[in-house]
Amino acid sequence: MPQAALPGAPASSRAERAAERRAAIVAAALDEFIARGFTATRLDDVAKRAGVAKGTIYLHFKDKETLFEELVRTAIIPVVDRMTTPPPIGGSVREALEAFAKTFLREVVATRRADIIRLIVAEGPRFPAIADFYYREVISRGLAAMRGLIEIGIARGEIRLGELKNFPQIVVAPAIVAIVWKSLFERHAPLDANEMLRVHLDLIFGARSKP
Repeated sequence: MPQAALPGAPASSRAERAAERRAAIVAAALDEFIARGFTATRLDDVAKRAGVAKGTIYLHFKDKETLFEELVRTAIIPVVDRMTTPPPIGGSVREALEAFAKTFLREVVATRRADIIRLIVAEGPRFPAIADFYYREVISRGLAAMRGLIEIGIARGEIRLGELKNFPQIVVAPAIVAIVWKSLFERHAPLDANEMLRVHLDLIFGARSKP
């Protein structure tokens, strides 16, 4: 005979509230990490900003590091997955990379996701565990997908320099430059990131012929 349901809210409602609290904690963590950096962020402050007890955080996350990892999983990894899809049948590799660049500028450079990347660049050397996590979950996947695109481009004759497959970092370098430049030097010399990426692709594929 099935057990009687326990009094109180239905399980679905409890699960929804737990999911809402978890999302609020992650959102508060984003604010705290960006404002204070990884070192200075305290779980007490995250809890206060999220409107929960500190103990509630430990129901969802073991420590500050796992909370940061969840932030990367929810904010960055889905965008990486969208940006690294192979070109459609009949589509060119250049078009796939142009789509990558547009998505990166729209969903990373122009959003708070760029602040997460800046945080990793700034604090990764002092916290190799978070740098290792970011490399494993984001960088390695992005580079593998980029290398695959380059190899397709070489096989099709779109990319003439075969050695480029050994350095997929070259292809994505302007995206990182855009993040760093806009955070440090934009007020001195505004950067047209779209135009920079177009010129970069011209260097790789050759300039598009004008109509």
